[in-house]
Amino acid sequence: MPTKSQQQNEIQKWIADFQKNPEDEQLQTKIIRRYEKLVGALASKFAKNSDVREDLYQVGMIGLIAAIKRFDPAVGGSFESFAVPTIVGEIKRYIRDKTWSVHVPRRVKELSPKIRRATEALTNSLQRSPRIDEIAEAIGESEESILETLEMARGYNTLSVDSKIDGDPEGTAMTLLDIVGKQENGYELVHKKLILTEAFQVLSEREKKILICTYYDNLSQKETGARLGISQMHVSRLQRSALRKLRDNLPRKDEVGLSINK
Repeated sequence: MPTKSQQQNEIQKWIADFQKNPEDEQLQTKIIRRYEKLVGALASKFAKNSDVREDLYQVGMIGLIAAIKRFDPAVGGSFESFAVPTIVGEIKRYIRDKTWSVHVPRRVKELSPKIRRATEALTNSLQRSPRIDEIAEAIGESEESILETLEMARGYNTLSVDSKIDGDPEGTAMTLLDIVGKQENGYELVHKKLILTEAFQVLSEREKKILICTYYDNLSQKETGARLGISQMHVSRLQRSALRKLRDNLPRKDEVGLSINK
């Protein structure tokens, strides 16, 4: 059985040969398989649940390949001592940048694990939960930064709208979806009517009556003329004039439209 030194020499020779011929996929695969268990162990160390372990494993493999390409035996040290920080660095960057459910500033992502470690250390030493000022002093940050980070850290994971929450007084189970607000279309209608009401001020009384008969009472131009005692042609001319005035005075035609709703 080869000694550890012989194994290291063998690995370094494989890596040197691959660096000379980076197109040799067979040799690259040979080196990767030698360290895939190491990558798996590092991924498991940082994975809080099985959902992200596979992602972290793949990211760790990217780190391993980068280590293979950059390792320089002339610097000294084993390949493992060079590869582990490279793999861990890739995994930590992925966790920092990709695993938050909502976007938060990078400083929050970097400060959050510091707060967690400081909280654990202070809890052990003080035998109680530390105060915000104690955490801030321990890591050299302001209390405002600690509070901001703790609040934003709640966005690390999201909840499904089907998640169960406390029941109502009758004990009926509810989900988040049951209490999520919905858009009230009535507000938009009120907004449109207010805009139209203001725009109507530019019309004459006869023009207003013609539009009301046409768009509110759904009368034809002939029926409108009969109601107002004018000809159909006169109704048509006044209607076109009224609509043109409204178009010129409506602030956003694409949002409001020209119809008069009940």
